[in-house]
Amino acid sequence: MSYCDDILAKSRALRLDECEVASIQKKIITVRITDSEIVEIKQNQEESVAVRIIDEKKIISGRASVNEKNFLEKILETRPFAKPKNFWKTLPYPSKFTPVSKTHDPRLENISGSLAVDIANEMINSSTHKDIIRISGSLNIVSEKFHLMNTNGVDCSDDSTFISATINTDSNTGGLPVSGIGASCARTLGGFSAHKVGSDALEMCTSSIGPKKIEPDLYDIIFEPFAFGELLAFVFSANFNLKTYSEKRSCFADKIGESISTENFTLIDDPHSPDGIGSKSFDDEGTATTPQSLIKSGILSGLYSDSFEAFKNGISSSGNATRLGSPMGRQAQPLPIPLPHNIKVIDGNVSKEEIIKDTKKGILVGRLWYTYPVNPEQGDFSCTARSGIKIIENGKTSPGGSVRIVHNLKTLLKNISSVGNDSKNILQWGSIPSITPTVKVGKIKISPL
Repeated sequence: MSYCDDILAKSRALRLDECEVASIQKKIITVRITDSEIVEIKQNQEESVAVRIIDEKKIISGRASVNEKNFLEKILETRPFAKPKNFWKTLPYPSKFTPVSKTHDPRLENISGSLAVDIANEMINSSTHKDIIRISGSLNIVSEKFHLMNTNGVDCSDDSTFISATINTDSNTGGLPVSGIGASCARTLGGFSAHKVGSDALEMCTSSIGPKKIEPDLYDIIFEPFAFGELLAFVFSANFNLKTYSEKRSCFADKIGESISTENFTLIDDPHSPDGIGSKSFDDEGTATTPQSLIKSGILSGLYSDSFEAFKNGISSSGNATRLGSPMGRQAQPLPIPLPHNIKVIDGNVSKEEIIKDTKKGILVGRLWYTYPVNPEQGDFSCTARSGIKIIENGKTSPGGSVRIVHNLKTLLKNISSVGNDSKNILQWGSIPSITPTVKVGKIKISPL
C-alpha cells in the first residue's frame, strides 16, 4: 500500500467525512548565467505530500515529506480550532478528462546536466555581439509526477515536463545604456529554441542603441507578446477570479454580460492548449478542465473558480483549482487556490509588421518592468517600459528611451485597436502562464524616465 493509500485508509477508519491527498515528485535543473558565462548548475529533487480533510464542514490541512510518520494524526490535532464552512458541499467525484497533447516529453524528463549546459551555452553564443557588454539569464527544466486521490474515488495522475529560459543583454554603445530580452517556454524540447532566446535578446538590445527621449504625450502603444503577457499576469487575471469579483474587488464588478472591450478582443482561459505551460486535463483537486471564455468579442462572459469559492457563491467549480509551483508546474500545497491555467488572447488576423506600418504616432514596447495594480478596484495600474522601446512615426521605427505608463485597465480595453497573429507562450517570473500575440492600444499617456 502506498503512502497516499495509507492516509486515505486511515481517514476512512477514523470515519472522517472526506480526505484528499496530493503528492508531487519533482526534478528541477537550473542553469544560471552571469557576466556572459555559466556560474551555477544545480539539480533539486523534491517529493512531498499535501492532505486536506473535511469533517463536519471543518477544513483542515497540512504538508509533509513522503513517509512522515503519524502525519494524519498531527493534522487532526488542529481540528478543534477550525470553524465549520457550512457552504461546503463535496470534494470532486471521478469524471472523464479530455487528453491534452504536448505536455510531457521524455527527452526533458531524462535530460542530463551536460545537455542542459549545452542548451545554456547556445543561448549565450547566439546573444554574443561586439556591442553587448553583459549577458545574464537562466534556464530551468522541470519534470514532475503529480498524483491526486480522494475518498470519493478520484484517483488521477499526470506526468509533466517544462522548459523555460531568458537571456538579458546590455550595451553601453552610443553613451546611453540599453538592454534586450529573449525568452522561450514550452512543455516539449521541440517547442523550445535556445538559439532564438539569445538572438531575440541580441536583436532587441542592438536595435535599441542610440535612443531618443520620448516626449510626454498620448501615443498608440504596440505591446509585443512578452510585454502584453506581463499585463495579463499582473493586471488582467485577478479581475476574473470569482472570489475577487464576488467581493466587488474586480474593476469589472457587476459587468457580466456587458461590453468591457472592443469587439476584436477575446480572452479565454485555455487549459487544453498544446505545449501550454499551464495546460492540464484535470485541475489540482480532480475536476475536469475545459476552455472557458472570459471576454468574448468585447463582452465580459466568464469567471474562474475552485470548489471552495464556487460553493461559497452557490455554483459549481470552473475547474481552476491550482497548486502553483516554482519555477513551473505544481506544488504540494495543502489548499489549492483559483487561478487561470493559460490566460490567452485569441489571435487576430494581422501581423506585427502590418500593425506598425499602420501606426502614425506610436511606441513599440518589447518588455515591461515593475507592473502592478495601484488601485485594483478601479483598474488603475503602473508599469515601466525599459527594453525594446521604439518610436513609431508614420509606420517607421527608431530607438526610444525608457518611459513610465500609468493607465487604467478599463480604458485600455476600450481602446484596443489591433490584435496580431503572432501568439507566444509567455511566463513571467513567479506568475501565471499566458499565451498572447502583439496587441495595439490607443490613447495612452506616457512619461519619459
